[in-house]
Amino acid sequence: MSKITQNAAVAAKPKRLMTTKTLAYCALLTAIQVVLARLIVPMPAADVRFSIEAVPVFLAGMLFGPMAGGLVGFAADLTGCLFSGYGYNPLFCIPPILYGVCGGLFRYYLSNKTSYLRFLLALLPPVVFGSVLYQSFALTYVYGKGGAFLANLLPRLGARGLQFVITIIVEALVLELLFRSKLFQRLGVWPVQQKRREVE
Repeated sequence: MSKITQNAAVAAKPKRLMTTKTLAYCALLTAIQVVLARLIVPMPAADVRFSIEAVPVFLAGMLFGPMAGGLVGFAADLTGCLFSGYGYNPLFCIPPILYGVCGGLFRYYLSNKTSYLRFLLALLPPVVFGSVLYQSFALTYVYGKGGAFLANLLPRLGARGLQFVITIIVEALVLELLFRSKLFQRLGVWPVQQKRREVE
């Protein structure tokens, strides 16, 4: 077989969106998220939960890209609903997807240097726009007990804002400690530049 024919055969071979290894890691991160969100942390109400459940979803995006992160966020939310008494509502799947997508969008920024401040900055968009603003509106729409929408929304915004100020501090710390331990470097999934060079 000539070199031109070999190159044509390689070019014609369809590229897989995810390798088997990536799928396995994403499945593991999905399972960890479900355990952190539903089985370990007490949930006194549908909209009150202190946990670090966003860490595995953010990691999926950071390690494997925004599409993988978004899929892990969606799959974890859907699977987690099987373990709760609240049922599944597609309105609530946007924030976990946003964590995964943002992890992927910030992966090259974080691959240059990981630090506590950088993790805080990377977590800020999904926390503010997803968990606090969007989810507060969605929860008020679904669980509002009559009366003016704004009157139900404002207390929820305040409570969730306080909840996620604490949560983002803890999540950034957990991410910083994980990367300081060199765990992902030993697994061969980090940094992004190294992975990209291997593909080339």
